[in-house]
Amino acid sequence: MKDAARTPRRLLLGAGLFACLTPMAVGTAAQSELRWQPSTDVQAPPATASAATTGASPLLAPGTKPMPLADGFDVARFEAMAQAVVANQRVPGLAMAIVHKGEVLSARGYGITDVSNAEPVDAHTVFRLASLSKPFAGTVTGLLVAEGSLRWDSHVADFMPALRLSRPDAAARLTVADVLSHRVGLGRNTYDRDIERNADYRSLVQRLANAPMTCDVGDCYSYQNVAFSLVGDVVSAASGQFFSEAVTGRIFKPLGMDDASYGLEGIQASPRWAKPHVRAGGGWRSLMPKPTYYRVAPAAGVNASISDMAQWLIAQSGRRPDVLPAPLLATLQQPLVSTPGEMRSSGWRRQRLGDAGYALGWRVYDYSGHRVVFHAGAVQGYRGLMAMMPERDLGVVVLWNGESSLPTGLLPTILDSAIGLAPQPWLDVDFDDVEDLMLANAAGDGRPGHAAGAAAAAPAGSGSGGSAASNARPE
Repeated sequence: MKDAARTPRRLLLGAGLFACLTPMAVGTAAQSELRWQPSTDVQAPPATASAATTGASPLLAPGTKPMPLADGFDVARFEAMAQAVVANQRVPGLAMAIVHKGEVLSARGYGITDVSNAEPVDAHTVFRLASLSKPFAGTVTGLLVAEGSLRWDSHVADFMPALRLSRPDAAARLTVADVLSHRVGLGRNTYDRDIERNADYRSLVQRLANAPMTCDVGDCYSYQNVAFSLVGDVVSAASGQFFSEAVTGRIFKPLGMDDASYGLEGIQASPRWAKPHVRAGGGWRSLMPKPTYYRVAPAAGVNASISDMAQWLIAQSGRRPDVLPAPLLATLQQPLVSTPGEMRSSGWRRQRLGDAGYALGWRVYDYSGHRVVFHAGAVQGYRGLMAMMPERDLGVVVLWNGESSLPTGLLPTILDSAIGLAPQPWLDVDFDDVEDLMLANAAGDGRPGHAAGAAAAAPAGSGSGGSAASNARPE
């Protein structure tokens, strides 16, 4: 992700990746007006209080033929893989959701919430989302744009007159879309180390006036948490609500994300939540979550269960037009800046990605010729991945509560299966064990929550696990 190279403000990314974007999506960077407008070519589905599960994906471009999941796409097998990941405490606990055409194929928990006080992870166990919070910030901003309270090219300084950056007039030119696409012009992760040392967000905003800039506003990509969270101040000023209240009222409640919350107080108030874990000796040690990155709520403040995230996937796939209209989603998911560093940051990315960009709170990839909308998150003791493949109307979320890269392999394994690619060893599990688990699950051996195809609210199975530790900021 060391990719703060200069890129043109009006950037066109790989045509093969983005030709499928709908006409409603934005085609320019922040300084042009990015209001979405309903297309006359596509009739939006009727508003409904539940998921729209008929017809092609609302996010496909006109004339684009929807594609089915490839033969051999087996949810029961993916569930068995998740069980194998938490076996023998390789990872303490994990939750995974898979949705297709507005329907939840699986949303379940695996493993345990806390090695010191073990309870099974289930569909309503709450995890800290870290940077999976960023799409919520982009989406609530987009809803305000749709209401007419904001424009994508609104200047942040109009809502924060005291804001200063180190280059002359830079703060005055910074737009809402610049902030949401990490084009503020600062060095990568500016002041994250100060956040980790318990610095106050407000004091760091003031210190942005002295932070070195690597490029002019809007001219390069450089990932941020502190500067990204300026959008929270804008949302509060435009809506007249606290940022968390705006997200709760416009997203959580309408989508039925009943377990979702913001902040340390939110996760601690949850009836059941997964404790973060770090490696200790030959095993795991559970911790209390640190308040640090909760202080940058737009960047890293959300807590949610896998049941919540299944509803979020459905809505972001265009299947809840009563809450998130498809033209708005097309705008949010339109890449504005190239992020070539993403193509080198892990094994599956190096092999699968042909292009990568950042949109308005989302990453967008060319995944072996197929468009994928993605984000990852990491903070001490928690990890998560989320991806959507519009052409197949598929969405996947994986959350876990240990500093391990092991579960990461679930995502490319599922995406490869969806498009019919030859299996790759992305996931370090014993596949003989996976086969045994599938047979046991199919036989209904009485273990709780291990029946194949369990419903979204099904209780979790038991298990545990662990892998190599790492320290990470929300990303």
